[in-house]
Amino acid sequence: MSKFSALCGASAIALEIAVSASPDVARAQSNETSLPSVSVDAPKMAAKPAANPAKRAARASRQAKRQPTPASQTTNVATAPATVTPSAARDGFNQAPTGQTATTIDRSQFDNKPVFSIADLLGDSPGIDIKQGNGPRDIGISIRGSNARNGFGIRNIVIFDDGFPVTQPDGLSRSDLVDPHAYGAIDVIRGPSSALYGNYATGGALNFVTRPGGTINGFEYGTEGGSFGYLNNYLSYGQKAGNAEVSLFASDARGDGFIQNSWFNTQTVNFLATVKATPDDRFTFKLINNNLDTALPIRLSLNQYNQNPFQQGCQVATTLGCGTVSLFNNGFNGAKTPETAEQAGLGREDRRTIVGARWEHDFDNTTTWRNQFVFDDRNINQPTGSTSAIGDFPSYNFMSDITKRGQILGMDSTTLIGGWYNTLSDTSNTFNVMPGGEANLGLLQSSQLQSTTNYGVRAREELKLVPSLTAVAGIGWETTTLNGVNTLFQYNTPNVPTATIPVPTTANLRFQNTAPEFALVYKPSSEWQWRARVATGYGTPQIGNLFVLSDGTFGNNTGLKSQTNLGYDLGMDWTPNKTLTLSATAFYEFFRNELVTQATSSANGQTPPNLTFTFNAPRSEHRGVELAANWRFYPGWQFLAAYTYLDEVYTEYTEALASGANTFNFNRVGNKIPGISPNDLTARLSYDQPIGSLKGLGGFVELVWKDSFYMDNANLLKAPGYELVNVNVHYKTDLTSDYFRQLTLFAEVRNVFDKTYVASANNITNTVSAAGVQSPASSLANVTQSIYAGSPRAFVAGMKVAFR
Repeated sequence: MSKFSALCGASAIALEIAVSASPDVARAQSNETSLPSVSVDAPKMAAKPAANPAKRAARASRQAKRQPTPASQTTNVATAPATVTPSAARDGFNQAPTGQTATTIDRSQFDNKPVFSIADLLGDSPGIDIKQGNGPRDIGISIRGSNARNGFGIRNIVIFDDGFPVTQPDGLSRSDLVDPHAYGAIDVIRGPSSALYGNYATGGALNFVTRPGGTINGFEYGTEGGSFGYLNNYLSYGQKAGNAEVSLFASDARGDGFIQNSWFNTQTVNFLATVKATPDDRFTFKLINNNLDTALPIRLSLNQYNQNPFQQGCQVATTLGCGTVSLFNNGFNGAKTPETAEQAGLGREDRRTIVGARWEHDFDNTTTWRNQFVFDDRNINQPTGSTSAIGDFPSYNFMSDITKRGQILGMDSTTLIGGWYNTLSDTSNTFNVMPGGEANLGLLQSSQLQSTTNYGVRAREELKLVPSLTAVAGIGWETTTLNGVNTLFQYNTPNVPTATIPVPTTANLRFQNTAPEFALVYKPSSEWQWRARVATGYGTPQIGNLFVLSDGTFGNNTGLKSQTNLGYDLGMDWTPNKTLTLSATAFYEFFRNELVTQATSSANGQTPPNLTFTFNAPRSEHRGVELAANWRFYPGWQFLAAYTYLDEVYTEYTEALASGANTFNFNRVGNKIPGISPNDLTARLSYDQPIGSLKGLGGFVELVWKDSFYMDNANLLKAPGYELVNVNVHYKTDLTSDYFRQLTLFAEVRNVFDKTYVASANNITNTVSAAGVQSPASSLANVTQSIYAGSPRAFVAGMKVAFR
């Protein structure tokens, strides 16, 4: 068995949400979905004793003056029954941003299946689109198309782990620092959300919730493996004792990959501890650590993908359909040699460490003060192309807020006021990669000294106007400062390794953004809920965007502006009985200065220094429909479906394309925004034997459909769509052994019909001839690196054992 990088950890009581509150059915598109980053995470007890007699008497007096409200009609936990549980408290504002369009994916939906990456979890939510990033578990996550145009990692979405931010101050999140086996639920918040979550929340937010220690209640060991050398050994430990609860997860995953030069080796630790130190004080501690060592293939043009999607035989550049990078023979200037990813030794060797602490203090039974601090260090060594980035990116994040529950004019009220400050600074270097293999480094190409700082305040009010109608109003204000110098080192004399005078490009930008929101939630009965919301979001450029031009060369791109969006949501949830939940949401969002990232164009087959650049599209519109269904139509049977329709177009954008000394303008108004699949569907039909000797035996058939989409602004070239079928069989049973408590076995065939499909396609740049004629699709399909293929048919099996 592979070694573990082990540390200890624990789980917050109030985060026992999805497993406790709804063990079998996800709350699709409900306002009752938690994102603890904006709220108090521990449950409140209405009659909690005060720390001293005077405080107790004061609280009793306040309670006596209040008219009790039935628990079924209140969101004010100060008036809730004393027997309220952590899962019940989830339904109040403390764990639920009322009015948000949201979905919770609970563990019951993925407990009996292999989960290699978070892509295997998020497909059950509408509004989500997934694409392969630069690494085995580096998944690009898009909410309503928000991140579909980004080349790597996750942008335009704010991500939390147990309420602790894992999005750094520069807006970058990466999914490969986590192992999905650690989680009990995932909250998916959709739509512009900067009033609550600040910068970069133009698409929404995600909160990954680890399993509470009390739920684990001992040790669990699991292993899964299968095709392409995949093997993951993982361990969970959790306990709850008195006022403390802890949980620890650790895993070791490795594999050969299904594309040549895509092997990986990664270790993950996720640790959470909560201590109730006094009746009024709770402390929560968080640790995440991930080490990643992976090879990295080169993205292919569409023609190369059609010829050799899995890059077989690409040990040398002469093989058909192999992507290559052009490397300086001497490591700094002059002649170049094309090499494949395996020849050059491309890959990533990264470490990510996150340490966080949260203190919650109750001034009384209606007022809670929360302070949270997170240190997040991203250390990278990434020879991913013709250059290698090496750097360390430490960041600090502090948040403080006060939540007050009470009444205004006899109406239940919850008020939040808070502020935050976060900053990231680093010095990193980019080196030329030269021939010779093993990412052999040449001379320094550029050096970056940069910092990003955000600070702001937010306020939010939830008011229950009548028992069936709740109004929400919020606002956030934030200042973002970008400071940086990118210094380019040019070696102009042939074969002379002495740089000319370094060429610096300086950025010193400040952005101020304000984000209001308003929502109404109408629940006329237990069966129906209606939601209406208008909200805003904003996202500033990342400092690296400011130094790359459209041809991939270094230069001044500091004219970039913040992107903003104004979105309208109208939705409903219908739950006529315990067996059926249907949800629907229509949305319309208006973007200003949308930040669009696309692949740069390579001239004469030569790889540009930077593979992507970013620009502002002045105006665009995003509209669509999200549908979700969960139907238990017969004992043991269940049908789950999540469907998204997106129609996203430019409404004001003129693109300038250069050919030599000439520049030509092309109007893109009415064109589809590239990278956006108009139709996405995940549907699953499952059966689990509910009684008898075969109880716990089950399986499912799953369909995944992704529509074709444009890859360029001129809408000339499309990435093909696909349909995949996955089949699963599993068995879960309780054990009577003195040592073993439960056993789970599962096996799955993915991509049953062995379809070859595009798992990721970065946007590409159109080109133009000297006569001002845009290059046709046949030309675009041949020269630009964009595509990673998805996995061919794969078999994965595994087991989990829970110990007493």
